Amino acid sequence: MTHRLRHDDAIPGNTSLLCLCFIVAVISAGFTVAASLGITEEMLNLVTEKYGRSARGRIQMWQRIVENNQDKPELEKLTLVNDFFNKNGFVSDIKHWNQPDYWATPIEFLSTKAGDCEDFAIAKYITLIALQVDNDKLRITYVKASSINQAHMVLTYYDSPESIPLVLDNLVGTVEKATDRPDLTPVYSFNGEGLWLAKMQDEGQNPQDANNLNMWRDLIARLNRERSNK
Repeated sequence: MTHRLRHDDAIPGNTSLLCLCFIVAVISAGFTVAASLGITEEMLNLVTEKYGRSARGRIQMWQRIVENNQDKPELEKLTLVNDFFNKNGFVSDIKHWNQPDYWATPIEFLSTKAGDCEDFAIAKYITLIALQVDNDKLRITYVKASSINQAHMVLTYYDSPESIPLVLDNLVGTVEKATDRPDLTPVYSFNGEGLWLAKMQDEGQNPQDANNLNMWRDLIARLNRERSNK
């Protein structure tokens, strides 16, 4: 897996579009501290009513993980978050949500105890931000996965801009170096502050298409509705 997804590879002209990214809305709402997941008793009651008491328990466990692990080393945070979310099942969007593509919020993901690769990566990203991992170290990364012969999404972590990233993947139980994942070929990556193209030999196109923007808009709207308990 090519590991050079550098800060200076940001695509010009996309900064205003990236303001649509959900992490901007989440951070501005105070997501950067432990108690700021925004989970209220009213929200838990709504989850219980719609999905049952086991779903409520998973949401409470998520909040405890964030509240109780702020001072852990970052590598421990990565493993903890990867393990927690990988306990959930994989299911396609068409089967789970009756839609060809749907990016679930972490509450939707945990409440239903299932999601596809985007849901795993997004949930891990939001949780690590809440655990005060620097946003600059995290990328949601689209890859081609040869093991399943299809497009896939993972979360990658860079200890420094030049370091080999670590991969948090729902297909593999452990956090591994990108160099140990030859089955993954990066296409592009993004977070709340930029969009990066992977340095690939044969391809490299602007992936910022209208469909992905619409998916981000929809995700932001649902995150905001959850915060307002609507």
